[in-house]
Amino acid sequence: MAEPREEQRIAKLLARAGIASRREIERMIAEGRVAKDGVVIDTPATLLKSLHGITVDGNAVKQAAPARLFVFHKPTGVLTAERDPKGRKTIYDVLPKDLPRVMPVGRLDMNTEGLLLLTTDGEFKRELELPSTGVERTYRARAYGKVTQEQLEDLMLGVEIEGVRYGPINANMERRTGANVWIELKLTEGKNREVRRVLEHLGLVVSRLIRTSYGPFLLEDLPVGEMFEVRRHDLVVFRKTLEKKK
Repeated sequence: MAEPREEQRIAKLLARAGIASRREIERMIAEGRVAKDGVVIDTPATLLKSLHGITVDGNAVKQAAPARLFVFHKPTGVLTAERDPKGRKTIYDVLPKDLPRVMPVGRLDMNTEGLLLLTTDGEFKRELELPSTGVERTYRARAYGKVTQEQLEDLMLGVEIEGVRYGPINANMERRTGANVWIELKLTEGKNREVRRVLEHLGLVVSRLIRTSYGPFLLEDLPVGEMFEVRRHDLVVFRKTLEKKK
């Protein structure tokens, strides 16, 4: 990848190079772990044209390679986090060991399963997570309780729960199985525990939640705990669609 011609913030350049997310890089800079030509950098607002001479923890940083994207079928019972102070299992405990350094795009709750995107590019990760990008996510929820299709359709108007405003959700009842109901939900926000909170607001108890798609990327029949890399061509096409939304 060619070096940027214009100056950019160091946090953005390091995120693109796959060092960490922009937020984590800002923390690294605050801790004095990032330097240029041996001089510690003290602000993430530092402007650079390239990463030449930049080190993190004393190690030289390579220029950014083309972004890579992986689709992972996250199992239940693991955290979408790099580490957990309580010692609970994270996705990094179950991911293949030969992967490059990857970062999750958004999060899935510990007890939520399904499609989780992982990328080598922190700036691409941020782009995918921004509400303004409007990438659609699809979930299937199994819930206990009674709800009508009319109530679900009202979610297209958005809903406010305990002071938090949730945007439009396209929700449709798939089928009933005894006292349980399966519901498909499509949304573009992805706020913390959004699907669970909205369904609980309707009086339902969610017993299973699966993310089945993120943008054009589908879970389909990918086995739990397995993953695959998105083809370079498909990734390029997808990124072009994101550019058009800006």
